[in-house]
Amino acid sequence: GSLKRWKTSELPLLSALSSELTVQRENLIYHLGDEWKRLVIWKLPSTKGQVLLKNMLKPLVMYASLSVRVTEQQGEGTTLALQCLEESDEERCAPSKVYNKLLLVLKTLHSHLLDVSIGDKKLSAILGELIWEEMSHTIIHECLVHSIPTNSSQLEKYNTVIKETEEFEKSLKEMEYLQGDSTDLLKYARDVNCHFASKKCKDVIVAARKLMTSKMHNTVKITPDSKLRLPKLPAPSSESKVKPESLKEEVTMENSKQLSAWSLRLPACRISESVQQLMELALDTLCEAVGSSTQSALQLFFTVRNIFQLFYDVVPTYHKENLLKFPHLAAIQHNNCMYLAHHLLTLGHHFRNHLPQPLSEGVATFVDMVPGFRKLGAQCFLAQLNVQRAELLERLSTAHNFCNLDDEDNYTAASKAVRQVIHQLKQLGTVWQDVLPVSIYCKAMGNLLNTAITEVTAKVMMLEDISSEDGNHLQTLCQTIIDEGPLVFIPLAEEKKNKKYQEEVPLYVKKWGTFKELVIVLQANLQEIVDSGLSLLLIHSAFKLMACL
Repeated sequence: GSLKRWKTSELPLLSALSSELTVQRENLIYHLGDEWKRLVIWKLPSTKGQVLLKNMLKPLVMYASLSVRVTEQQGEGTTLALQCLEESDEERCAPSKVYNKLLLVLKTLHSHLLDVSIGDKKLSAILGELIWEEMSHTIIHECLVHSIPTNSSQLEKYNTVIKETEEFEKSLKEMEYLQGDSTDLLKYARDVNCHFASKKCKDVIVAARKLMTSKMHNTVKITPDSKLRLPKLPAPSSESKVKPESLKEEVTMENSKQLSAWSLRLPACRISESVQQLMELALDTLCEAVGSSTQSALQLFFTVRNIFQLFYDVVPTYHKENLLKFPHLAAIQHNNCMYLAHHLLTLGHHFRNHLPQPLSEGVATFVDMVPGFRKLGAQCFLAQLNVQRAELLERLSTAHNFCNLDDEDNYTAASKAVRQVIHQLKQLGTVWQDVLPVSIYCKAMGNLLNTAITEVTAKVMMLEDISSEDGNHLQTLCQTIIDEGPLVFIPLAEEKKNKKYQEEVPLYVKKWGTFKELVIVLQANLQEIVDSGLSLLLIHSAFKLMACL
């Protein structure tokens, strides 16, 4: 353009360049058009009424950021357009806003196009018949479903939505888009209690599954004084109230046979934070069932049972590898199961009288699930104990059967095996002591220590000839176990009150006495047994050892 303004613009070169530019531009436009047709396909629905429905009405329901703009220009008529506002904070559009947007479109169409009759029918009625079924389905599934409250305390407020739905349908009837009585749309809005229960149940199961598949190692401390945060429930109906006479008799009987203060209390231990949250989720859901209709209450109650059944089925499978691999997690899972079993004993009893029939007549119980949870917890921990036992025996298998210990290599191997056993027990003590209940901890550690000394005793008793030097070495190794083994039972500072559980090592290690007698025998050689005044005792100990094995 700037070249043409020069005086020399008549030059043949410029004329040729201009002509080439025009050819190339047209060529480019042609090829772009070709590519555009190939890559971009416009599909406008050919079905009657579908253009309006798919390109305007449905998007208005589905996207909160879309609004309608109506403009009227003289000589050009009325223009209906969709405009996208700034991204809305709301993910879904509220029913009232959806109804207002749809009515603006339908009223505009009615006043300018559809308020005329063809035969005995208005155009608005013909359009309504074509689009209403699909449109009401879209409003239900893209709007009303998401407006259902998640908390029963919000149910009363939902009456506003029901009223707005009634007004929306009333306006459509006035414009003759709708004929006859209430439709699926209004029926859905009015059945809010049923939909609330369904939505709540679905949300609860999703939340429960998320908790079950979360990491188990985040724990909280449970003490005998720990209690569930049970809600304060309204007084049960007069029909289920107990007569004062029978109540007096019941109290008297209870006082005559008082339970221990420790009855129905959990011992101090650690459980997964997610399991505590799972129990709170179950409590919240049961609270929603109180005061609900029979159908909703049944739905909510059995959803809570499904939560616990889901835990029983999902957790052992989902965390299977880790429960075998990490002793820390196996102990936590054991406690989780015992915690759930403990509260399932009384959970139904707390809510039963506040629920409608047949739940109030005894159906509302979780007691039948208790044995399964106890077994699940025990199996998980026993599987881990078996893994640890196998490791202890594997370590001791490297001790060359404790023979010929006067050989330096043999003694080094045996000493290393014993040290590894002690180390393994100490490591387990570190990860289990603050997690497991004290009595379970002592039984588990006692069981493993017993496995180790039983294996050592058996190996020593198999030796046919023990030299004086061998005997000294064996006595040193066994004394190491006697000195360091019991250290795993020393209570933590906060467990001092439970010291009684941890004072008696023989209580948890069955072969402890036998093992100590073995050391007595090893301390003396054959000559000393003959000469010593303790000869009968030592011989008796030796025979007793053999009998025990």
